[in-house]
Amino acid sequence: MAISAQAVKQLKELTNCGMMDCKRALEETNGDVDAAIKNLREKGLAKAAKKSGRIAAEGLVYTKIDEAKKVGVVVEINVETDFAAKTDRFIEFVELVANTIIDNDVADVDALKEVVPAGQTEKIADILTERIATIGENIQIRRFKRMTGNLFAYTHNGGGSIIGSMIKIEADDVDSDAVKACAKDLLLQITASAPQFVAQSDVPASVIEAEKEVQLKLVQNENEQSAKPKPQNVLEKIVDGRMRKFAEEICLLDQPYVKDPNLTVAKFIASVGKNIKVVEFVRFEKGEGIQKKEDDFAAEVASMVK
Repeated sequence: MAISAQAVKQLKELTNCGMMDCKRALEETNGDVDAAIKNLREKGLAKAAKKSGRIAAEGLVYTKIDEAKKVGVVVEINVETDFAAKTDRFIEFVELVANTIIDNDVADVDALKEVVPAGQTEKIADILTERIATIGENIQIRRFKRMTGNLFAYTHNGGGSIIGSMIKIEADDVDSDAVKACAKDLLLQITASAPQFVAQSDVPASVIEAEKEVQLKLVQNENEQSAKPKPQNVLEKIVDGRMRKFAEEICLLDQPYVKDPNLTVAKFIASVGKNIKVVEFVRFEKGEGIQKKEDDFAAEVASMVK
């Protein structure tokens, strides 16, 4: 099948591999991006297969907690330019959407658009249409996460990135300074290290199996090219070591604590006391996985995929 320049560009951004390697991987997998990522990893070409990709869209990630209701939200709304993202009309709309999600336990973005916010006479969908017209750019309510319970939030805005994180915690004295300080440090950890799960027990078996398959094939390929091939039992130990490293990368409790890498996050939490338990968290990064239109780059690689 014909592979488009845009597909090659997307895979390159997801894997940091060369354009020709990306083109070949897409050809070998009939254009399936996920399969192509796996293909590149098995060949040892892709160092990381983060599906989120490079930050490439403008807008805001906004966090808000209603302390009285014990309800919080992290929402991402995208717009075409950074200039528009800083306008009062856009920021007001983001805040309106966040408040509406707090007031209404809606299932998804489509359901949210049908809600009439408090103090308004029109649905979110209609207000969105009006803001698109007045701002003059396309606006998308991309995603949100509504949480309830003992919540803490943090928003990082700097270096061109906006990351919103929220965490739900259970503890003996959740209002104590010690628990609040711990929650703040955990939010910094989540923001900086981007874990995907709280603990290894939360990781779906399919994720573990897929990663183990990738690592096994990668080790086997490396062994075949080695001047001194290793026996199978040694290869299995290497894979086990890489799987432990994988768990450290994706599970919050197993990650090295950013303020003291000699500790895991789990050990840091235990050192605080108060029987602190991380129930869940969410982390949204502005524009992750969204590709900006870059005609010049597409033209540059177009000749390579004809």
